[in-house]
Amino acid sequence: MATEGTKFQINYKLSDGTLINLYAASVSELEAGLADISMNAANIKATGAELGVGYSSPAAPVAATVASVATAFNATPVATPPGTADACRHGNMTFKTGTSARGPWQGWMCAAPKGALDKCDTRWVR
Repeated sequence: MATEGTKFQINYKLSDGTLINLYAASVSELEAGLADISMNAANIKATGAELGVGYSSPAAPVAATVASVATAFNATPVATPPGTADACRHGNMTFKTGTSARGPWQGWMCAAPKGALDKCDTRWVR
């Protein structure tokens, strides 16, 4: 789950609908997370096969990039909607998603500290 310190979020949607989410607070943490997912792609696929998801061939070792992880899982990275602003007067906004009692939500959150009087409004993605 994304936390207040999350600066990077990568979501993969597998062909069976399974979601894999990676959250990171820094580039090095993001790279390490991608490497971990990439190294475990075969294990994740094998577990899916055991659970009846239908994966059949193990993944070959790949470089840890968004494209290579997506290829390893035959997944589609969930992209930021075109034209969506990701910065405010406080710096880069953080893209967050979640589910509330009213259903799923997603939006760009201001970089100002929680409780700041001049915190910008969330830019909701509809």
